[in-house]
Amino acid sequence: MASENTAELVSKVLYPDGREEQKKTSVISEHVLNVSVNEQPVYRLVCTKDHLKELVAGRLLTDGLISKGEDIDKILFCPEYLTARVFLNNAVTLDHVISEDKSCCTGNKVFAANLKGYVLKKLPKAELIPEQIFALAGEFSKETALHGKTGGTHSCILASGGETLFVSEDIGRHNAVDKAVGFALLNGIDLFRCMLFTSGRVPVDMVQKVISAGIPVLVSKSVPTAESVELAREYGLNLVCRAWPDKCEVY
Repeated sequence: MASENTAELVSKVLYPDGREEQKKTSVISEHVLNVSVNEQPVYRLVCTKDHLKELVAGRLLTDGLISKGEDIDKILFCPEYLTARVFLNNAVTLDHVISEDKSCCTGNKVFAANLKGYVLKKLPKAELIPEQIFALAGEFSKETALHGKTGGTHSCILASGGETLFVSEDIGRHNAVDKAVGFALLNGIDLFRCMLFTSGRVPVDMVQKVISAGIPVLVSKSVPTAESVELAREYGLNLVCRAWPDKCEVY
C-alpha cells in the first residue's frame, strides 16, 4: 500500500534467460519543501514528507543560521506542507547568493546564506566508547521502515549514553542527519552528549554539519574523504567509519 512517502509502480523484470515478468514495486516519493527565514527564501529541500519541522530546525543549526533552539520563534507550514515559514527571535542578515546544488544527491538548493559566513568552533574533547559504537552498529544493521520497503533511503540514529533517542530516514543523507539534529534541538537534548550514526559516506560538508551542531562523535557504515578526516581532526570530531558490529575504523 502506498503512503505519503511511497508510490506503487508496476515494472517489467528481465532475466538473462529471456524470461519476463511484471512486478509491483514500492518506490520513494520526492517531496519538495520551500523554506523562508524571516520572509526571505532560503532553501528548496527535496526530501521525504515526514519530520519536516525537525528537518528545517536541524538545517538552520547545521548551516549556522541559529545557534540554539531558543533562536526559533516559530515554524509555520502551509496545509500541504509545501512551504515552511521560519521566524527567528533575533534578526539575521542574509546574503543573496546564486542558487547552488549541495553535494547531497537530492537536488537541494540554497538561495541565501548567513552574511557572517560559516564559522566552525573546535569541539571539546569527548570520550569515545567502543562498546556503544558496536551496539549501535548492530542496531543500525536492522532494516528501517522505508528502506525495508523501497531500498531507497539513507538513515541516521541519534544516540546518547548508548541509548537510541531518534531514528530518521530520508532520500538524502544530509536530510537524515538534519532531522536527527533537529529532533535534539526541538526537544532540549544536549547535542554534545550525543553521537550520530549515518548510513552515508562522509564528505567535508557532512563533517561541517556535525561540528556546527556541536556533536562530538560521528559514526558511519560508509567511508570518509581525506579532506573530511583532516577537518574532523582539526576541530576535534571523533570520526568513525566502516562501522560494523564486528569492527570499525577510527580516524
